[in-house]
Amino acid sequence: MNPEFWAALEQLANNSEIIIDRPKGSAHPKYPDFIYRVDYGYLKNTSSMDGQGIDVWSGTDKNKKIDAVMCIVDLMKRDSEIKILIGCTEEEKEIVFQTHNETEYMKGILIRREMPE
Repeated sequence: MNPEFWAALEQLANNSEIIIDRPKGSAHPKYPDFIYRVDYGYLKNTSSMDGQGIDVWSGTDKNKKIDAVMCIVDLMKRDSEIKILIGCTEEEKEIVFQTHNETEYMKGILIRREMPE
């Protein structure tokens, strides 16, 4: 893995405010049947492919390190982007992975950060 990539993500996240606008248990604003199972938000004053802030999934691990990214393709929006996972447990990573692979319109891969032992 490329340690400089992870260092750049850490720098971006550490210098940005994390806004959780869709806390765990809340419904999606456009799709009320979709309930968030992990806190979801964005890095303030950043931009992603959709013109909004870079998306983050924020887990319950107290470490709060960036430990993975989801690379997704959204066929309905006809775009792709990454979503940063911060402090996600293994169970939360699996939830995020499943969330981005539940429908035929969105697919994603989870890229885990190799942490030194």
